[in-house]
Order: sequence, then C-alpha cells, then structure tokens
Amino acid sequence: MKQEFPKGEINTISGPSLVIKGDDIDTDRIIPARFLKCVSFSALGEQVFADDRKELQGNHPFDLEQHKGSNILVVNDNFGCGSSREHAPQALMRWGIRLIIGESFAEIFFGNCLALGIPCMTASKQEITKLQNLVRENPNQIWDFNLKELSISNQKESFSLDLEGGAYKMLFSGKWDATSQLLDAEEKINNIVKNLPYLNNFKY
Repeated sequence: MKQEFPKGEINTISGPSLVIKGDDIDTDRIIPARFLKCVSFSALGEQVFADDRKELQGNHPFDLEQHKGSNILVVNDNFGCGSSREHAPQALMRWGIRLIIGESFAEIFFGNCLALGIPCMTASKQEITKLQNLVRENPNQIWDFNLKELSISNQKESFSLDLEGGAYKMLFSGKWDATSQLLDAEEKINNIVKNLPYLNNFKY
C-alpha cells in the first residue's frame, strides 16, 4: 500500500495516538547514526528508535500491535534535541507519524518537522501527562486535531495546544510545502524563463 505523505494545508489530523515517555530524547535515539548512510529516506521508517526497540525486545510502543496505524505521537520535554539531522523527522514520518505533541521541542528538530508538514504542538507538563495517560488507557481511541482551534480532542476530553505564529501560518496556508508551491507555479516560472534574455539567444 502506497504511503501518503503530508501535502498542502495541514488543518486537521485524525487518528489514534501513541506515547514515548521521557525528557531530552535526542535524534540519535530517534534514528541511530549508522542509518544515516542511506541513499534515500524511504527505508528509515523501519529503523526509527532501532536501538530502543532492540533493547525492549518487541515491547517498544513502535512495535506493539495496538499502535499499528497510529499517526499522532505524544512526547515530553525537549524532544528531538542533539544533532540537526533531518533523518529523525523523516524516520518518524515514514513510520506514519503526522503530528507530534509535547512539552517542548529542540529548535532545529521543530524546523525539520515543519519542512515536512508535521506540526509540533506544545502544551503544559500537566496537560501532556494527562493526555499521555488517556492515550495509554485506550490506545485505540481516535483523536481529532484542529489547527484553527489549536486543540486536540476525543469524544470526552479536549486539550488546548500552542504553536508559534509563523509556523501556524505556514501550515494553515500550505506554504510549508515548497515543492508543491513550485509545481503549482510551473506556468509562471516558465514564463519568467522565456523572458530572461541570457537564457534566450542573448547576444553580446
């Protein structure tokens, strides 16, 4: 089955969630350095949290059958710290993650996620703990994220979320997606190229 990646405006996301507990989870844990030699990102989803998963021998949240199909990840403080490797959000996205909610995120990781159309939303430690407990109690429940309302909810509970204004505008408008913007502007770009003298039989 072909995997669908984020594209255009990111206004709503729905799906089950899973939890990764712990502060200061760095990019080397998310995707160990030995996997950075890959020619493309396509296989990184299989290696996300590879060392943690090996250590837990099938009991890591990313290995549990109950979390297959989950697309929302709930984490704690300073998630994605360490190196600036873009492989970390690529690995999460290719596993299936489309939204991350936590207490805070490392700045470069946040930017790398934004460039892929993955919102990194924040909430207080108290709210994150409550949300994580609800997710763990019922991992199959569906959560509905609404960017406009800056909230995530199930049928009983709702949580307010925060997002920096610039990132909000990029996700809401679709301007995070530079590739799609270029493709949509193909005709305009071609017209500009046709009118550039140094590309059209320019003579000294």
